[in-house]
Amino acid sequence: MTITSRERVLTAIEHREPDKVPIDCGAMRSTGIMAIAYANLKQYLGITNGRVRVYDFGQQLAEIEREILDRFEVDVVDIENTSLCDDGYEWKPFPLSGGIPAEVSSRYSWKPDEKGGYLAIDDRGKPWARMPNGCLYFETIQPPLGEPRKPIKEYDLPSLTDEQLESIRRRAKYLFENTEYALMGGFGGNILEAGQSLRGWGNFMMDMAEDPGFTEAFINRLVERHLENLKRYLEAVGDSIQLIQMGDDLGTQAGPQLSREMYHQFIFPAHKKIYSCVKQNYPQVKVFLHSCGSVETFIEDFIEAGVDALNPVQTSAVGMDPVHLKQTYGNRITFWGGGYDLQSDPNASTEDEIREQVQERIRIFGKGGGYVFAAVHNIQANIVPEKILAIYNAAKS
Repeated sequence: MTITSRERVLTAIEHREPDKVPIDCGAMRSTGIMAIAYANLKQYLGITNGRVRVYDFGQQLAEIEREILDRFEVDVVDIENTSLCDDGYEWKPFPLSGGIPAEVSSRYSWKPDEKGGYLAIDDRGKPWARMPNGCLYFETIQPPLGEPRKPIKEYDLPSLTDEQLESIRRRAKYLFENTEYALMGGFGGNILEAGQSLRGWGNFMMDMAEDPGFTEAFINRLVERHLENLKRYLEAVGDSIQLIQMGDDLGTQAGPQLSREMYHQFIFPAHKKIYSCVKQNYPQVKVFLHSCGSVETFIEDFIEAGVDALNPVQTSAVGMDPVHLKQTYGNRITFWGGGYDLQSDPNASTEDEIREQVQERIRIFGKGGGYVFAAVHNIQANIVPEKILAIYNAAKS
């Protein structure tokens, strides 16, 4: 019996084997394709219609259009993908490296930095990120609560506007009623990453080590605002989406960023409050957590906090062996990713080698359900079209 993409994804998350392993490409901001690679892929395939739209300015990620979604047999999409539901969202020209024509959201502004790079400018005319000469990403600068340290109450944490909520509500409703995709709503709910972004990476790590009182007050304020936004977000899209994406990078290549004890002291209670809000109010919505690096230390905690699916499953990081992960946790959490290790450089691999790795990962992770295929993080700008096709052809075969 043929099942829909939506049913396929939900079957996998409920730890039952669907007719085939579900596939993700671009349903959130760590499973996609950089705009340069996407433009090259379209050119290679002879696709001349549509646009190359950069929807993630910092990572320079492209919206994945239906023709590519269909070719890769993708089962899940981001509800903010305007190529699937263009409701008047405004775009403007943005030249990619090498002069490749593209578009970017009209809300972004930038200017040359007089060193061959670019500065991203906020609505007050101040730089908030930079793309150095020769770099393909924007990196954030000038943390707003950096040194000298300011109380978090002096910083106006962002709230979702009525206009934003109405826009995503319309898109989610349209996609739910007019497509068979599983739908991912990108919320975030970051705690460690938010602290590092607002205070600066080193500052916030020192805050946790040296000033637990400040850190707890800081995190409590974050949680308060996240919950305010989350409740309104769920009211807008909770009846349409199947997954809500949270994020908090806790790992590095060599191990966790912080000890499990420190995680339990500061971060875990916040995660549990936020994820529990979803479970208590919209129990049918699955909680998807993106957490890079070596995070095996925390997987039991993720499960306890209410996480249903974990991404990107960075299999080259310490402790993230696929067989160990599946045997230890695979009947209690869905692994979303880990399907091809992009750190191994697909350009240096043959198509047979790529196919072998992809199919091995699917055999390991897919047994008994609890798996959605995606590469380990985003397809980078330098990856050639032939190797991108090899990854997804192997996944769908």
